[in-house]
Amino acid sequence: MHPRFMAPLATFLILVSGLAAQDKRRVTEPVLPPVCASLEAHLVSIQDPSGGTLAPADERKLDTARIQSAIDHCAKGHGVALSARGSDNAFLSGPLQLRAGVTLIVGKGVTLFASRDPALYAISPGSCGVVNHARPGCKPLISADHAPGSGVMGNGVIDGRGGAAMLGSQFSWWKLAAQARAGGRQQVPRLIVADYSGNFTLYRITLRNSANFHVVYDHGDGFTAWGVKINTPQRHARNTDGIDPGDGARNVTITHSYIRDGDDNVAIKGGAGGARDMTISDDHFYWGHGMSIGSETFGGVSHIFVSNLSLDGPDNGIRIKSNGSRGGLVEDVVYDHVCIRDSPHPITLDTAYAAAGTLTGNSLPVMRAITLQHVRISGGGKITFNGYDHTHRIAVTLDGVQITDQAHYTYELAHADITLGPEPTNLLLPAGTDSTIKGRPQKGRPVSCAAMFAPFPQ
Repeated sequence: MHPRFMAPLATFLILVSGLAAQDKRRVTEPVLPPVCASLEAHLVSIQDPSGGTLAPADERKLDTARIQSAIDHCAKGHGVALSARGSDNAFLSGPLQLRAGVTLIVGKGVTLFASRDPALYAISPGSCGVVNHARPGCKPLISADHAPGSGVMGNGVIDGRGGAAMLGSQFSWWKLAAQARAGGRQQVPRLIVADYSGNFTLYRITLRNSANFHVVYDHGDGFTAWGVKINTPQRHARNTDGIDPGDGARNVTITHSYIRDGDDNVAIKGGAGGARDMTISDDHFYWGHGMSIGSETFGGVSHIFVSNLSLDGPDNGIRIKSNGSRGGLVEDVVYDHVCIRDSPHPITLDTAYAAAGTLTGNSLPVMRAITLQHVRISGGGKITFNGYDHTHRIAVTLDGVQITDQAHYTYELAHADITLGPEPTNLLLPAGTDSTIKGRPQKGRPVSCAAMFAPFPQ
């Protein structure tokens, strides 16, 4: 990869250490902890188009109890390892609860399959595996609740089996999500949820086919995702976000990871507790809805640094989204050395996201001190800077933002203040509605993105 884009992380940490917009920790590559217990597989993963499944006769042979018992009896600073035994390479589990300081290690060649039985995840009888208007009714597969220092590591796979039919039903988790488009809530489990669990770590693990969001991190100080692979189909997998640092999350790093899914690749959500101090660096995103902030921003989102990111074929590239019912202040956000190709919406800053009936509200969005520098775009698409009104605006600096081809681009500009430069930016922005533009477009000579794009690792 081009050295200007993909500097070693140690160098990266030194270079950006003076910036406010980043994880304030000094993050280094995690290491596997010593093992307190090693559990051998008793099941076999059968290859299929989704990546793997179990024989029908094995669908009730749960490993939940023995995995949970090992976690419960593991000393802090250690890990429970799931390992293969000959041709046996699979585990089957319902919900698991991590404990403080304990890591679940899924070994190389091993798949931890989520059970397809909704009753195992139900918070109350019948609350999971349905579409209704009730509060969330499903436990996640893996929870870290008030479990600081815990994590999930290893070179194995955790498979949420979102596209497979639930036991006793003709419908999959993802089909419930599709049904919920007509109204209601899809009551389906998330894959990994960490809440009030500081210094939580994901390392080298592959996550696929989650029924809903793959990873959610809330109310915690210190979250590292390093070398994570998330792999879920582009279509028919609604609301399968990759990694969502959210309400009350701070000091977050997502690095050296590969993400393709059916929704946001990464979505920073500023709920009531806000979200701040995050670094997203040296990553590759593919299909999905891009590098997102929002749509919840009512608690505020700030001090975000995104660097050395490739976005290859996503529905959206760089996106900050909110509306009048869930907006707040998004500020001090920097995107540096980002390459985007073949996205219908390469850059979108929008205050009318999903705004049918909710454009007017009492939680109004403002986006300011947003900087895009050394961003390269190819493949055409629409570029949007859509502020809310004259008072609630978007203020963005475009410093070296270059379209690198002759494809067709369109623009939308409203209630926005745009500053071009000092490095050449060649976007041909219109005057727009109630907007200002400082500086003039310049062609410049953009650095090629050819070395930035990498195939998804198999």
